[in-house]
Amino acid sequence: MVFNLGKHSSSQFNQEMEAIRSDLLRMGGLVEQQVSDALESFLQADSALAQQVQQVEQEVDELEKHIDEECARVLALRQPAAIDLRTIIAVSKCVADLERMGDKAAKIAKLGIQLNEEGSLTTGQVEVRHIGERVKTMLHDALDAFARFDAHKAVAVAVADNDVDAEYHSAMRSLVTFMMEDPRSITRVLKLMSVFRALERIGDHSGNLCEQVVYLVSGQDVRHLSPADMQALLEQR
Repeated sequence: MVFNLGKHSSSQFNQEMEAIRSDLLRMGGLVEQQVSDALESFLQADSALAQQVQQVEQEVDELEKHIDEECARVLALRQPAAIDLRTIIAVSKCVADLERMGDKAAKIAKLGIQLNEEGSLTTGQVEVRHIGERVKTMLHDALDAFARFDAHKAVAVAVADNDVDAEYHSAMRSLVTFMMEDPRSITRVLKLMSVFRALERIGDHSGNLCEQVVYLVSGQDVRHLSPADMQALLEQR
């Protein structure tokens, strides 16, 4: 379901709303690149790229503050209603999730530098790549769903989050077994576990973005609904 926004009678207000949406998508693009670069830097032991990921974090934080300020200004001066109000609320929540994803990407990059300095750790590399690619796709699709107000695509991302969670738990069980077999690896494996946890959280935050898309389209708070229940809600419209 692709939802078309209505136009407000004030062209200035329309421009302000469009600027807020554009800023959110620009922030999303930065975070998407952060996640991609963090994964690449980790897998390729590229410390220079990892440092670049951490440097982008400041730009993401500045965008977060700017968007929050614009949302507060529009709420105070325009007193939006209906879809405009839902958009402001959704953007405010999405901005927080994007900022946290940027934090997690920076954490992955930092852990990659540490592991590279401590020596190679071959276990878990395949799983990091696989889960990382799935999470990257989730984030990309979540941002695309928001840009297009495509609620059905948003629900599909929520389904993918369940799959990522299952793979995450499987990888963690394997790492616990590995530590038991080789106690000397415990310190490094714990850091690798933190990488998996960061990727899993990025997936969760991507799912949160999609919940906001469904909220925008349906007007219903779906934060505690299953993907199947969200789909059923959309089919009722």
